[in-house]
Amino acid sequence: MSLMLSATETQFQEAVVEAAQVHGWIVAHFRPAKTEKGWRTPVAADGKGFPDLVLAHPQRGVLFRELKSEKGKVSPEQQVWIDTLTAGGADAGFWRPRDWDDIERVLRGRP
Repeated sequence: MSLMLSATETQFQEAVVEAAQVHGWIVAHFRPAKTEKGWRTPVAADGKGFPDLVLAHPQRGVLFRELKSEKGKVSPEQQVWIDTLTAGGADAGFWRPRDWDDIERVLRGRP
C-alpha cells in the first residue's frame, strides 16, 4: 500500500486493471492518442470527463471509476459524470491509491 501512495495515475491504473482481471472482471479504458494538437481522447457528444474505467463482472455488476493520483484534481466534467451516473443508480465513484484496501475488497466481492 505505501508504494501505491506514490504511484502515478498510470501506475495506479495498471494496478487496478490487473487486480480487477485477476478477480474475474472485464475492464474497458479509452486511451488518449497523440495528434498534431497534442494528446486527445476521441469522444463525441458529452464524452468529456467520462470515467477512466468501466469494470463489469457477471455476479458483481458494473462499476464506473475515475482514477486519480493522491494529488490529482477532479475536473468539473468528471464530477458531472460521476454525479449523473450515481443519480441514475450506477455504482460510480473515484478511487485514489489510498483507497487500495477498499479497491481490493470491492474487486474480490467482499462487503
